[in-house]
Amino acid sequence: MRAEPVPLSQAPARVAVLVSGGGTNLQALLDALGSTAPARVVLVVSNRAEAGALERARRAGVPTQILRHPADAAELLAALEGDGADLVVLAGYLKRVPPAVVARFRHRMINIHPALLPACGGPGMYGRRVHEAVLASGATTSGATVHYVDEEYDRGPIIAQRSVPVLPGDTPETLAARVLAVEHALLPMVVVELARRGIPDQPVRLP
Repeated sequence: MRAEPVPLSQAPARVAVLVSGGGTNLQALLDALGSTAPARVVLVVSNRAEAGALERARRAGVPTQILRHPADAAELLAALEGDGADLVVLAGYLKRVPPAVVARFRHRMINIHPALLPACGGPGMYGRRVHEAVLASGATTSGATVHYVDEEYDRGPIIAQRSVPVLPGDTPETLAARVLAVEHALLPMVVVELARRGIPDQPVRLP
């Protein structure tokens, strides 16, 4: 994806990314948000010191921080506000964001989910469990959703979705691979578009 150049009078939006795992969606963002993009990843935060995403950030020269107490709103706020985050992106972050942090970043915190919400979302619905639920439901389509984070798991306003077919003989692994490819395109697109619009303070729904 090629991002639109940033006007000379506009500094790129500062993006903080919260991660728990390997970080392929983080990598998609790092690859997409080059020097002319309207947004830049400036911080990667994880609840796990062994998260592979942290190494991806370090290779890209992006500062990292490991949370000692992920449920501590003050610790997370200090990290995000200390680096002046304009937008917070949850990219495979598996901890609940404290309500005080959600409130501080209302409409400036987004998450990517590997299903077409509101289906197959909510507490405990992440990773393989999501794709197992999709297959068990008999759905003929699945996909990825980017939505605003609020106080409930996977219930914030939807920003954008992309669908993929559920094929005969699919396993959780084959479906996950198809959805992940869509995630890698969808998340950077949303971040770029929100940054291009100046990170609106009201929900945006993208086609």
